[in-house]
Amino acid sequence: MHQVNIDEAKMHLPDLIEEAMSGVEVVITKDDRPVVKLSPLSQTKPRPQFGSARGLVTMSDDFDDPLEDFNEYMK
Repeated sequence: MHQVNIDEAKMHLPDLIEEAMSGVEVVITKDDRPVVKLSPLSQTKPRPQFGSARGLVTMSDDFDDPLEDFNEYMK
């Protein structure tokens, strides 16, 4: 973590942004109290890759057959 006061941050903002983008947390202080934290935004979530589970899920041949427990309701 890197701390700088607000006056120094005004002069070096592009450098502080680059530092934050590289993964270093930058805290800007005013009157020796932390007021702002610069940190990089998290990367976008990976998109799902459709078909990646192919072959992992199987379905029984009688999946669509009526259940024996419901025979009396089907009459």
